Amino acid sequence: MSSTTFPTPLAGPAFGSYASSEVQWLLKDLSHVALEAPTADRERAIQSGAANYAESLPVEYTPGTEYQGLYEEAVERSGERVARAVGVVTEQALAARGGRPVLVSLARAGTPIGILMRRWALAVHGTGLPHFTMSIVRGVGLDETALRYLAANFEPSRILFVDGWTGKGAISRELTAALDRFAGSGGARFPDDLAVLADPGHCVEMYGTREDYLIPSACLNSTVSGLVSRTVFNTDHIGPGDFHGAKFYAGLAGSDVSGGFLDAVSARFGAVGDAVAADVAALHTADRTPSWAGWAAVERISTEYGINNVNLVKPGVGETTRVLLRRVPWRVLVNPQARADVAHVLLLAEQRGTPVEEVPGLPYSCVGLIHPLFSKAAVGADGRAAGHA
Repeated sequence: MSSTTFPTPLAGPAFGSYASSEVQWLLKDLSHVALEAPTADRERAIQSGAANYAESLPVEYTPGTEYQGLYEEAVERSGERVARAVGVVTEQALAARGGRPVLVSLARAGTPIGILMRRWALAVHGTGLPHFTMSIVRGVGLDETALRYLAANFEPSRILFVDGWTGKGAISRELTAALDRFAGSGGARFPDDLAVLADPGHCVEMYGTREDYLIPSACLNSTVSGLVSRTVFNTDHIGPGDFHGAKFYAGLAGSDVSGGFLDAVSARFGAVGDAVAADVAALHTADRTPSWAGWAAVERISTEYGINNVNLVKPGVGETTRVLLRRVPWRVLVNPQARADVAHVLLLAEQRGTPVEEVPGLPYSCVGLIHPLFSKAAVGADGRAAGHA
């Protein structure tokens, strides 16, 4: 099948603030469509089953000064750890695909990680890797038009899916199920191993670290993700032959730190080479079999707090941040030993009026609980996403 039968991938600067050489977006531009809905309305529709979370978008704002300062501190504090994890996961990716992986990041948390992996391969090995980013939606699966595009242009065995981090492992499971469905319906068979920067949920075998610390790109929304929204699957705007959609928020360019984040991390590549080599050597003999410990912990928390819905329990720093930025939070659980690493979470919780509960021995740095008995009273006092001016 010729690639001319597919939509043309999007690229910067026409779509997104990343350079076209760093990522091609397998997405449909919905920048002209009004998809944003108030947090309270989205939460009601999601929890009632009336709509999938990917049918609409949360309203995005310019981050407030205090919160932006916390982000900048996080980049300074975690930049080297992120660079080291990028190196470790990229070395594994190269080995797993015979030195020729085609990186396919899962938009949008995976997109900056895919770019950093591409930068590592280029800086350390002189290897330019193709990098695409595509949509996966819980409850819907992978964008099958994007999968067909990839199969038409590359040997499927070269494809490596990339994400930012694992929480309880829902996306890892969704990925495997979606690829099985695609192959079962006559599509190409893609490998389902998922490469992530951080795997605190112990859900994958290819990871940079299993520590649950702040990856600064989890702090912000589009302003650290190439000014692109989270992905949208809404059949009012996405036809059978279309890629899933997203919006380009060109109006937020004044607050864009996407390139700065990538540069801050890649500037540290030279300092972590020896540590990466040692980590990769240790991983060769380590048992990396997923234990799904994160999923077990989430089920336990769901029961203990009377929620009885694992989808409302969001473990790890990245997922807790998302709860506070995009959803209606009920409470935040924090491991007291990790308070210094989650300063931005504590600030967001304060701004949303969300109780913080210390839980010694928590297997994650923090866990965000979405409000299980949703009502408008659960929204923050100003009715707006916290952390934004």
